[in-house]
Amino acid sequence: MRGYRRSDGLFEIEGRVTDHKPRDFLPYSGGRFVPAGQPVHDMGVRIVYDADLRVHAIDTFTDASPYAHCPEGGRALQAMKGLRMAGGWSKEVRSRLKGARSCTHLMELLIPMATAAFQSLSTLGLTRVDRLDATGRPMKIDSCYAYGAEEEIVRRKWPEYYRPPRGNPA
Repeated sequence: MRGYRRSDGLFEIEGRVTDHKPRDFLPYSGGRFVPAGQPVHDMGVRIVYDADLRVHAIDTFTDASPYAHCPEGGRALQAMKGLRMAGGWSKEVRSRLKGARSCTHLMELLIPMATAAFQSLSTLGLTRVDRLDATGRPMKIDSCYAYGAEEEIVRRKWPEYYRPPRGNPA
């Protein structure tokens, strides 16, 4: 996955999946014969989004697939347009695109693409004020392993919220 800042102020993230077989491959139900080492699937998703992680556009591409109609499975991803790649994103992806509604490979790419999109904005966030919860505690604390209240990052950045690990005095 790769993220970019565009000249129009929006951002773009691209995710791609490829798979190869060590032997010649022919799907059991027919489809395209794929010689050993050639991609069975080579497909991806491009998402255009803003600094709030709201999806403005979504595009799919299929350079290789086992069946001729596979590229049509990307059309359903338009259902994600307008949503934010934030809390609840994975659930929305699975709900809106499950089963035969879309291409499973493209749908599955969307989930980690949200994380990559967030990371591509991280340099912008360095000058932002910490978001706080209702009690004034930074929301970043306990949002992931590295920002756990018992971790060194919290001890350095927010010492008042640091919790020494059990059994280890501070």
